[in-house]
Amino acid sequence: MADLLTYAIVSLFFSVSSAVFDLIPEHNFVTCVANQSPQYSATISKLVYSPHSPSFSFIFQSSIQNFRFNSTKYHKLQYIITPYSADHVKAAIICSKVHGLQVRIRSGGHDYEGLSYNSYVPFIIIDLVNLNNVRVDSNNGTAWVQAGATVGELYYHVANQSKGHGFPAGVCPSMGAGGHISGGGQGTLMRKFGLAADNVVDAIVVTADGNILDRQGMGEDFFWAIRGGGGGNFGVVVEWKINLVPVPPKVTVFNIPRTLEQNATKLIHRWQQIAHKFHEDLFIRIIIFVGKDSKGRKTIQANFNSLFLGNSDQLVPLMAKSFPELGLKPEDCKEISWIQSTIYSNGENPGQPLEVLIERNHVQKGFFKGKSDFVTEPISETNLEAIWKVMQEGEAGVMVWDPYGGKMSEISESSIPFPHRAGVLHNIQYFSKWQEGGYLAEQRHLKWINRLYNFMAPFVTKNPRTAYVNYRDLDIGRNIHGRFSEAKVWGEKYFKGNFDQLAHIKGMVDYGNFFKNEQSIVPNFSL
Repeated sequence: MADLLTYAIVSLFFSVSSAVFDLIPEHNFVTCVANQSPQYSATISKLVYSPHSPSFSFIFQSSIQNFRFNSTKYHKLQYIITPYSADHVKAAIICSKVHGLQVRIRSGGHDYEGLSYNSYVPFIIIDLVNLNNVRVDSNNGTAWVQAGATVGELYYHVANQSKGHGFPAGVCPSMGAGGHISGGGQGTLMRKFGLAADNVVDAIVVTADGNILDRQGMGEDFFWAIRGGGGGNFGVVVEWKINLVPVPPKVTVFNIPRTLEQNATKLIHRWQQIAHKFHEDLFIRIIIFVGKDSKGRKTIQANFNSLFLGNSDQLVPLMAKSFPELGLKPEDCKEISWIQSTIYSNGENPGQPLEVLIERNHVQKGFFKGKSDFVTEPISETNLEAIWKVMQEGEAGVMVWDPYGGKMSEISESSIPFPHRAGVLHNIQYFSKWQEGGYLAEQRHLKWINRLYNFMAPFVTKNPRTAYVNYRDLDIGRNIHGRFSEAKVWGEKYFKGNFDQLAHIKGMVDYGNFFKNEQSIVPNFSL
């Protein structure tokens, strides 16, 4: 009976000609997964999708945020598996190895270079979208978060279970928690509590050998590597255990715009000198873009965007002491709950229903390119003015400057793989987004962001020029031949001195280099 069922499933999947995709013949991937998970054989069609499945394109494109990578036309994607358990992930890994397929792991689709769902060699996608459960233990201040849950779902469920707890992670609710935490996870609470990955206390991971391990089973080296070493390098993390953090009943937010005629340059220069020294409850980032002045002329606008863990009566005098140049007034402040601040930080009205956080497609998708830098010395006013001129040439984009200091300076560079700690004033994200498709539009926007990035070289970290792995950028290097020396070129930009240890651990836990992509950790057996 089981053989007949398997035959029927396989016949259904291959009823269409496979001329376009050279799918696995005979003992194919679907059969293999069914054999590995016999208890799920009756529902295997809800787990595994081939290019012939009517839902294949929808599943592929459902969580992609960057339209630059939303086509399978030139890629060799053979199957998408959407597991409901770690056992399903294990089956997908085993069957991929049996049939010589690469694996790409997707949790939210925010991957800037599309490496979690594209490859030029035959591969499958393990899409963790169905592994999105969040179990909150408010008594112990912890939660188990499945890797396919979005950051918005994480925030929403934490707030529903405990008004006094939050979690330090990023500002975009539709990011997958799996990839975000794997790369470190910076956000508005990092000056108080560190990164998302700094607050991980356990995990469940499926290895290249198909073992399902928790922290005790994987050991401390393996556990160290997955907390900030980048997604898709060491195994498939299916669940994280995190420490929640205390938040007050009310927090205060503000957004103060300033243009060049309103002394934006002097304010930004001053911010660089002091933002990393602010009280750790105060986070003020700057969003810098090309806007209009009071006469409608093109100018640079800087939005000073803040989250303060306290009420406005505390914030106003603190700002008068710490950053009087900005001129914060009580009427600039808005007191809201922490969970509302996660909506506000994403640039939306914090008064709307909290359910917006769990709407996976509540985001304007488009084409985009991102890059990043870290800054350790303030940029002079003269150089800032030169930067503004470059920003105003060509297609418009944005720079986001996130302040460091506080808790970020107290944590050792080697505590987890994310090394950008003491001495960092702020991070820069360069971001260009557009809606029109086509090669010419893409080249215009890439030219703008590349010119700005190249112009910034004298003002940011050097030897290496460092970058944030969650703003993945293939321009800084890629694995072409899979050599350690080749990977080190970009690896030290993301991980600095931690890269050697990551490569050593890779050799221990994935010695065959099964989990790989154009910017994956390459095993090094020499340490």
